[in-house]
Amino acid sequence: MIVGMFDTGISLDCPSFNDSGYGPPPPTWKGKCVTGANFTGCNNKVIGAKFFNLQNSPEPNFSPAHDQGHGTHTSSTAAGMPVRGASLEGIGGGTARGGVARARIAMRDSKEVFSDPVAIGAFQAMKRGIITSCSAGNSGPATMTVENVAPWILTVAASNPDRLFTTVVDLGDGHKVEGMSINTFTPEKKIYPLVEPLLPTLQKAAMAMPDYSTTTLIPAVYVYSNTTGKTIDLYINSTKDAQAVIQKVKSTRGPAPFVASFSSRGPQSISTNILKVIMIIYLYLVLFALVFYVQPDLTAPGVDILAGYSKLATLSGDPEDSRRNVFNILSGTSMACPHAAGAATYVKSFLPHWSPAAIKSALMTTATPMRINDITVELGSGSGQNNPVKALDPGLLYNNNIDSYIAFLCKEGYYSSSIGIIIGTKGFDCSGIDPAQGTDGINYPSMHTQIIPNGSISAIFYRSVTNVGLGNSTYRAKVTSPKGLSIKVIPDTLIFSGVKVMLKGPPVPKESNLLSASLEWNDSQHNIRSPIVVYKRTL
Repeated sequence: MIVGMFDTGISLDCPSFNDSGYGPPPPTWKGKCVTGANFTGCNNKVIGAKFFNLQNSPEPNFSPAHDQGHGTHTSSTAAGMPVRGASLEGIGGGTARGGVARARIAMRDSKEVFSDPVAIGAFQAMKRGIITSCSAGNSGPATMTVENVAPWILTVAASNPDRLFTTVVDLGDGHKVEGMSINTFTPEKKIYPLVEPLLPTLQKAAMAMPDYSTTTLIPAVYVYSNTTGKTIDLYINSTKDAQAVIQKVKSTRGPAPFVASFSSRGPQSISTNILKVIMIIYLYLVLFALVFYVQPDLTAPGVDILAGYSKLATLSGDPEDSRRNVFNILSGTSMACPHAAGAATYVKSFLPHWSPAAIKSALMTTATPMRINDITVELGSGSGQNNPVKALDPGLLYNNNIDSYIAFLCKEGYYSSSIGIIIGTKGFDCSGIDPAQGTDGINYPSMHTQIIPNGSISAIFYRSVTNVGLGNSTYRAKVTSPKGLSIKVIPDTLIFSGVKVMLKGPPVPKESNLLSASLEWNDSQHNIRSPIVVYKRTL
């Protein structure tokens, strides 16, 4: 198996890319390894590397290596070799291992990445049997911020693992407060002045009380509670000699999983009409307005992830930082994306004949729904938390192929030239194909419709499923929905492959913008779940 990464670059100094035990690349490998600054060549683990200068920058040091660490981190998360005793200077210690550790890696380093060309490239990858995993974006918790939403892409949100890195602050009056930070230092046996606001320059003998999260060159802690912040503020105002000590970070257990606050939420925000106008002016820029299915697709761990890092990069990203390490702890949907890519590779390693859409369906329908008391959960987590082991035996698959994606684009009103850009032809005549059926026009594992304020709910979804469980299995439908939303499944017992789902209901209540429901197919061994979301669009 080969995992392709499109990121900032890769550093072979990281032990996650040790090629011990690997033979030469397979004969089918046709890629290249391009050398450059700080990159003398590949090995039998990282078998391909290229770099692109899309901005035509005069920078002389372009190379598959990089001075950011991001690409090394994501690559090792997806397919890094096991490394015992991995840690960030003693923090988060354990065995670092990629999702599919024995897979090989090919890296493409780009200094500028647009989501729309990625979607076009992902379509071409899909045609060749390759599934593309992309991050949902880091613009949460605001709704309508999700990115990379083409239906042939696996769009991944970030969740937290059950490990938290917390830091205790000892105030001079004896109070102890707790915040979140990753400090790679051991405090000296003395107390420091407590100052406000955050100091802009490096000062060893000071502590700051920031009112926002940031990375600094001095030991700092992010206070995430208003109550804690008020405790510190009251202490500062009670004395002219406020002092405190930031203790060394510690690892604790916390509730999990839940959607990270920064992880972008759905639904899609661009209307089809706006999309058409943009495409007339800029035919090379394809903005997807896919508003009829739940995005993101699923979640994967993306908070405080320990993974490989480049020694060319500083730990904080600040050029004045002298700290270097082959491992680092980062957060973002970029950290979640390679977890899902590793999961998809894992499934494909067992079921190589499955299509990208089949693998995506298996991952989505076997995901664990987020168990938080929030009606907007699907807008942040999609189908739920990734569960790659269950995905090996999903029972049923919602499959798609090139023709079904093209029919979807035609239904959405894409121009012939725009469809041609996506599929790699001069154009496409939609009149020559059967129109896509239903409200969404695609055989997606989730269902989503938008209504205007005070508009009644009416939607029909047509789905086709393939049984990959036991040949004599019988699946029965189980619908969970809020009061007032009627969901009818025709037929409600599956000994076949086609199904029709009808939604009916009164307007969404004024106090709510969303109704959340689900459809589950159950036999004696499987539970295949599809989230159903009705979203009230704001005018």
